[in-house]
Amino acid sequence: MYINSLLSQTSKADADLVQLVYSGLMKYDARGNLEKDLARDYEISEDKKTYTFHLREDALWHDGERLMADDVYFTFNLLKDPQYKSPLRLNWQGVEMEQEGDFTIIFKLNNPYFGFLGNLTTGIIPKHIWENVSAERFTLSEHNLKPIGAGPYRFIGMQKNSGDEIVSCRLKAFASFYAGQPHISGFIFNFYPDHESMLAAYNKKEIDGMRSIPLDLLEQIKLSKSTNVHEMNIPRFFAVYLNENKSVALAAKPVREALAHATDRGRIMEEVLHGKGEPVYSPVLSAMKEYESDISRYEYDPEKSRAILEEAGWKMDENEGLRKKEDARLEFEILTLDSAEMAETSELIREQWKAVGAQAEVRVVSPSDLQQNYIKPREYDALLFGQETSFSPDLYFFWHSSQRKDPGLNIGNFEDKKADELLEKSREEADEARRIEYYREFQKIITADIPAVFLYSPKYIYPVSRKIKGIGSENINSSEWRLGDVHKWYIKTKRVKK
Repeated sequence: MYINSLLSQTSKADADLVQLVYSGLMKYDARGNLEKDLARDYEISEDKKTYTFHLREDALWHDGERLMADDVYFTFNLLKDPQYKSPLRLNWQGVEMEQEGDFTIIFKLNNPYFGFLGNLTTGIIPKHIWENVSAERFTLSEHNLKPIGAGPYRFIGMQKNSGDEIVSCRLKAFASFYAGQPHISGFIFNFYPDHESMLAAYNKKEIDGMRSIPLDLLEQIKLSKSTNVHEMNIPRFFAVYLNENKSVALAAKPVREALAHATDRGRIMEEVLHGKGEPVYSPVLSAMKEYESDISRYEYDPEKSRAILEEAGWKMDENEGLRKKEDARLEFEILTLDSAEMAETSELIREQWKAVGAQAEVRVVSPSDLQQNYIKPREYDALLFGQETSFSPDLYFFWHSSQRKDPGLNIGNFEDKKADELLEKSREEADEARRIEYYREFQKIITADIPAVFLYSPKYIYPVSRKIKGIGSENINSSEWRLGDVHKWYIKTKRVKK
């Protein structure tokens, strides 16, 4: 476990705890927009390369020490250093820092980057706690399990079972929190081996809320009348990525177009998401309404799908139940994660594509197996997978041709010179209107090429006891931001006369 804002990105549980224990220079509000947090004010230079931040002077660490520019400089200096192995390091290439006094820090970028303020939501860690911890000991330090932050809640302790596994962590409201003492006095985070165990604990009233659970388990909540099921927008979508380099059939654009028309998103939405989400047709989601573009949507039309394949020379072999073109067979493998949602989705897709003559075999693997043995080397025909972006999208790492190999995230192996130019321009464009136009053009290019069949974007489902009030998050850039306004939550209590 890493209750450390520089290391928590690989674990949702760690990220939740970090959200309450630490604070960043910036944060996201309930609508997913950036606002100041530890920053009292900031200025951006005319060329958009220099960011000058003035810190608020009333922020304290949980041990009573004052939070200052030294801490900010120290945090991001460690983050940038490859020896400390932070997953966030790539976001800080080409950024230098300077300090001016105790409460001012200056960031200088080699190139303008519109998303830089979002990088400053990373929690600041205390220099006086971490400065004597070497890079070699950074991931092993006990401070990862006994954190000192400046967030609304301070760490009290944890409980382990007989197997030395952490089963719970306890946090207490920080009375000296700069935004005012939180209304709820404390939280206990319990950890469970699976969703079913967590749901059972909720039904026994052992806990008051659960992180997002599979939609098919919602109906098993026995306390439905005393539960608020919060539905939040999150910039996450699922798609079937079609690897043209591994499959002869998928390298043919008419095949990709036919598969897109053979996909019944409405049925998938109803049977898998139970209506709690929306269909998607590009990597830019409809929640980002200003980015909407006149794109190819490839609506469900199996007759059109069959016609496209026929015209392209893919003829049906009734004996084998699939289409062929010369020596090529319209068959391939769909790889996906071993989860109920992915298994159900992939089976529906397999069935729908079979109806037009495409033979797809589904194989499910564990998350670690998928990442190490398939995504890293790009060893798959088709991949049913989800990706998270942000409400102010920067899709460079997901779709630029330079990111086709690991550690890049271009798992569709998409390559287009004009698209690359648009993604590069959008990163450096400070004017939002121009950036939106770049993305509108980018969407037209990517949907015309069809490197993936885009499926759906699910809601983030957050069941919480009705007694907890004040949860106001609507748009969350990642799951931990459902806790972004936690210091405003409250529980109604009755006054008792003495």
